[in-house]
Amino acid sequence: MAQVDTRYLQDRIQAAEAGEPNALYDLGLLYSTGQGVNLDYVQAHKWFNLAALRGVRRAQVDRTELAREMSPIEIAEAQRQAREWMSSH
Repeated sequence: MAQVDTRYLQDRIQAAEAGEPNALYDLGLLYSTGQGVNLDYVQAHKWFNLAALRGVRRAQVDRTELAREMSPIEIAEAQRQAREWMSSH
């Protein structure tokens, strides 16, 4: 896990909770690279998916590239988590 400013991470989490599209994308980047969080492709895919749904085009590209490294079960879990997040936000 690479270092990232914890204030930055907290800011991105708060902004994502408020539905800010770029914050959703930024969380995808953090989880896909293990910056400040444990590397987690399922979480990364979830955040990229949510950002893509909110119109962040680069999230669509990154989600597709990430999916190439994931199993169908992992992708399904990421999609389930994204749906769950959407229903509670």
